Amino acid sequence: MAIVLTEVAANHVKSHLDKRGKGVGIRVGVKTTGCSGLSYVLEFVDDVSDEDQVFESHGVKVIADPKSLVYLDGTEMDFIKEGLNEGFKFSNPNTKGECGCGESFTV
Repeated sequence: MAIVLTEVAANHVKSHLDKRGKGVGIRVGVKTTGCSGLSYVLEFVDDVSDEDQVFESHGVKVIADPKSLVYLDGTEMDFIKEGLNEGFKFSNPNTKGECGCGESFTV
């Protein structure tokens, strides 16, 4: 089981961790919401709990709880800029569909 960051995404996370001045990595999770059922949740992590799964990509720790990891296993996160928009793009092999706006997905 794994979640990986591209080098561009890892550099983006490192930059924000440096600006914060603290943190061990980024947590990737899912929550029930949206028209398709699940959406991604990202937050900085200051402390890792015992049940967390920790992966490392390009020097950045990616943390996931076991319940979210079931939906995220094999996911690659990239950070993209398209015109004035920028954000993380998830390539998740577990998704069966997404809503029209791209904010939620189903497995």
